[in-house]
Amino acid sequence: MKTSTRTRTPAGSRSRQATIAAVMSRLEAIRPGPHWVISCYLKIEPRDRSRGKYLIKLKNRVRELQRALPRLGLERAAAETVLADLERIQQYLRAPGNLPAAHGIALFACSGLKLFEAVALPFVHRSRLAVDRSPLVRELVAAQEEFGRVYAVVTDRSAARIFEVTAAEAREVAALTATSTRGGRYRGDQDAPGWGEFNYNNRIREEKQRHYDAVARALFTLDRAAPAHGILVAGTGSDAAALTPFLHQSLQERVVASVKLNAREVTPAAVHEAALAARELFKRQEERILVEEVRQRAGEGWAVSGVSDTLRALARGQVRTLLVAADASVPGFRCGPGGRLVLDARDCRGEGDVVAVVDVVDDAIEDALGQRVEVNVIFEPEAAARIDGLGALLRFR
Repeated sequence: MKTSTRTRTPAGSRSRQATIAAVMSRLEAIRPGPHWVISCYLKIEPRDRSRGKYLIKLKNRVRELQRALPRLGLERAAAETVLADLERIQQYLRAPGNLPAAHGIALFACSGLKLFEAVALPFVHRSRLAVDRSPLVRELVAAQEEFGRVYAVVTDRSAARIFEVTAAEAREVAALTATSTRGGRYRGDQDAPGWGEFNYNNRIREEKQRHYDAVARALFTLDRAAPAHGILVAGTGSDAAALTPFLHQSLQERVVASVKLNAREVTPAAVHEAALAARELFKRQEERILVEEVRQRAGEGWAVSGVSDTLRALARGQVRTLLVAADASVPGFRCGPGGRLVLDARDCRGEGDVVAVVDVVDDAIEDALGQRVEVNVIFEPEAAARIDGLGALLRFR
C-alpha cells in the first residue's frame, strides 16, 4: 500500500479567503448612519438557475420592497437612491458570468457609501432582500461557520482520494493507492496453485478490505488532527458506500451521504458541488421531522407555532431552533431601543420609538442568527403550512 498526503493550499484558495475576509471587514465596519444599505441573499441552486428562476424570485422581492418603501418613511432622495441600488443588483445578477459556482450569493449595495460587494456562499437559508441603515451580515458569517469542515472520500477498489470541503472550496489532502491483482475476471485455464476460482475471488476481496481499512485509518488520522462536521463517502457503483463499514464508529455517525463519483477523474469542483447537494438533500429530509417535533412539543410548552408567538419567544431568547416557511412574508415593526419584533405597533407601548419593518420573517432570521440559533427553512408546502409562517423549538419554557 502506497500512501501520499498533500496539504498545500492552492494560491486561488488563499486569494478567495482573503477576499471574503476583506469584504467582511468592510461590512462590519459600517455603522448605522444617514445612508440606506441594501442586503440581498439569493439562492442559486441548480433548480433556481433553470430558466432563470432566481431572477424571477429576485424581481418579486424587488417589487415587494418597492411597495414597502413608503412605510419606512424614506425621503424622496433616499428612496430614489435605494431604487437605483436595487437596479444595480439586478443588472449584476442578469449576467450569468457573475454567478458563482456556489449555491448562494450575498450582495450589498449603497451608493452613498460607494459600496457594492458580492460574496459567494455555500447556501442561503432563503432568498431575501432588505434595506436598513447597515448591512445585514449575520447570515454571511453563519454560513461559513455552519458549513464547517466536511471530509469527502472518493474510492474504488485500488485508489482513494480524500478532500477537505469547506464553505468556499474542496481541496485534496490525501491520496492512497493499493497494490492489486491484475486483470478483470477469473479464467478457468488459470490452474496454477492458488489460482482456483475461490482463491482468486478471495484474494480480490482481501485486497479490497485491506485497502478500505487503510483509507479508514488515514481518514481517522485526519479527523483527529482537524475534526469534521460530516463525512461524505463516494465511489462508482457499489463502491460508493463500501467504505462506511470500515470507518471508526465516531466517523460512521457523521456520514451524511454516499454519492457516485469516479476517484480517478473527479475534480475538486465536482466534490464541492456533491457536498453542497448532499447537505441540501439532508436539510430537505429534516424538514418534516422538525415540523412534527414542533407539533408534538407545543402542547408541552417546549415549542411554539405562528409568527406572533415565535417572535415573542425569540425576543425572550427562548428559541433553540427556528423554523421558517419558505414563502412567508409579513410586515411589522421593531420596538426601540431593544429592537423587539412585533406585528402591531401598539405592542411597543412604553418601549420607545417604533420602526416599520418590511418583513418580520426576514428580520427574524437575522435576529436568530445573531443569537446563534439554528435556522431551518421549510420548503415543502404542506409542512410549511403547519407552522403558519414561523415556528420554534425552545431552550426553556
